[in-house]
Amino acid sequence: MANDTRSTDRSTWAIGGGLLLGLGAGFFVLKASALAFVGSIIGGLGLGLMVAAVLSCRRGPSTE
Repeated sequence: MANDTRSTDRSTWAIGGGLLLGLGAGFFVLKASALAFVGSIIGGLGLGLMVAAVLSCRRGPSTE
């Protein structure tokens, strides 16, 4: 149980957080354009993936 990576891995939280950030920003531009709404969701997902990559590099290689 000490090597459980599920409790220490925050990359999935970063991806979900970026997606929710894009969703929240997309609601502000929804009246202007539906494509801008979808674009902000995709941008938030991309931001979350970049943060997840940085977090996984900081953690170092897995010891599996």
